Amino acid sequence: MDGKALAARVRQEVAAEAAELGRPIGLATVLVGDDPASHVYVRSKRNACEEAGIDSIHHELGATTSEEDVLALVADLNADGRVTGILVQLPLPDQIDEERVIRAIAPIKDVDGFHPVNAGLLLQGTPTLLPATPAGIMELLATHDVQLQGARAVVVGRSNIVGKPVSLLLLMQHATVTICHSRTRDLVAVCREADVLVAAVGKPDAVTAEMVKPGATVIDVGINRVDGRLVGDVAEDAREVAGLLTPVPGGVGPMTIAELLRNTVKAARYQTGALAFPRL
Repeated sequence: MDGKALAARVRQEVAAEAAELGRPIGLATVLVGDDPASHVYVRSKRNACEEAGIDSIHHELGATTSEEDVLALVADLNADGRVTGILVQLPLPDQIDEERVIRAIAPIKDVDGFHPVNAGLLLQGTPTLLPATPAGIMELLATHDVQLQGARAVVVGRSNIVGKPVSLLLLMQHATVTICHSRTRDLVAVCREADVLVAAVGKPDAVTAEMVKPGATVIDVGINRVDGRLVGDVAEDAREVAGLLTPVPGGVGPMTIAELLRNTVKAARYQTGALAFPRL
């Protein structure tokens, strides 16, 4: 399942939508600290913005920055008319309460889709701004005509960023969904029942061939660095069993950035009134 090719198409669509909107669109990124992976992710997002005609407004803060200073910056970005989307790169340093920062972002500018308002609307089946990785997963499944209605879907991982929201999106497509985690009994047997298996635990080789039903669609969300190379959560031997499989790199990762750009344009449309954001 080629995420790079699909992401390129989505980025072209986003660029066309941004041009049609007729107003500047700005994505503010906030990076706190010196985490190397975070720097790479933010740089990729900023480059993608420029390609799509979206202004990249970057704020880089030191590792000792206080929670109050981060919250003050978020408040300024909420009030800034140039900023249509806000992304605070996670993880944050230990002295900062991530949940408090997420809650401080205006829901209508929350392009990560993590704010409790947007998460709650997804839970109710009326999604607004979706978390980018789950949205990218659903786009990949739709593009490859993966049948979800009545299918058995198993999600390994229960994070607020991927596991829970993708489970809700699969449920909205009428799949029968099981969420697995570190305390799931007989994980191998549960996974082998899946027509669609999503691995999102951040651990190399967490899903092996014996856990994959022959012909199943396997979505590998993991990005792990092992001996200087990037690998996913799904072991190499699973390729011999799966019917469809996302590669790492080049699968879910490019789609995450593409869907983030899509959210940024969608947020701008909410702010112009072209789309109606739910009244709170």
